[in-house]
Amino acid sequence: MKKGVGVNVEFETAVQAAQEAGQILLSYFRMEANVRTKGIADLVTDADVAAERCIAARISAVFPGHAILGEEEQSGDTTAEYLWVVDPLDGTTNFAHGLPHFAVSIALLHHGQPQLGVVWNPARGDLYTARLGGGAFHNGRRLRVSSEATMDQSLIGTGFYYDRGAMMEATLGAIGDCFRQNIHGIRRFGTAALDLAHVADGLYGAFFEFQLSPWDFAAGQLLVTEAGGRVTDCTGGELPLRKSTILASNGLLHDQMLSIVSRRVGTW
Repeated sequence: MKKGVGVNVEFETAVQAAQEAGQILLSYFRMEANVRTKGIADLVTDADVAAERCIAARISAVFPGHAILGEEEQSGDTTAEYLWVVDPLDGTTNFAHGLPHFAVSIALLHHGQPQLGVVWNPARGDLYTARLGGGAFHNGRRLRVSSEATMDQSLIGTGFYYDRGAMMEATLGAIGDCFRQNIHGIRRFGTAALDLAHVADGLYGAFFEFQLSPWDFAAGQLLVTEAGGRVTDCTGGELPLRKSTILASNGLLHDQMLSIVSRRVGTW
């Protein structure tokens, strides 16, 4: 890491930034926020923008030489040695409809590799953290992925991108294939960072989605791997630092899930 700056400073900065942004989100939550539409069902609120500005200011004050890539305004260089990847409000649709299932997601990458991740749901007081080689935690409790080895023992999480055409049909098709493996059920809560945290916590055996951006998964993928799980794209490849499919699992189910989701890739 950066000479003269310990990983604890970076970790503490990420937690503080997430919690400060969370306070901003709560100040807007269930109030009449200005909601705008990027695309079909793809919303942005004043809260998203204000929270991202807060996070960027906190990080830049401590690490002025680091790049920041955010969903709303920050367009940092993805090839930078140190890159913070920020989603100020993951679950904007939930937020806009008054559902208390949303999160701030912050990750720090070094040469493209996640070093730490923080996912904070201020409405529930849920703090998920991970540091490379240091494990993953929920409010201080060590996380471990589930031990389910077969699909018929498992609960699976998924997400739908905003597309209402072929990608949606591919997702529905994959869900049907999962049910034909006698899974316990499918859950779709609309906040990918928390979905990945649920894989890390052993609540889901696996989670998949056919399009996510780096700010959606950068922190969550480290939670999963530090909890003993596996994260790839939906063909089994390494996640890129751009929009991608994603499959996260406890590891034991990964190949079984790949056999389902990989067949759908490229059909949209």
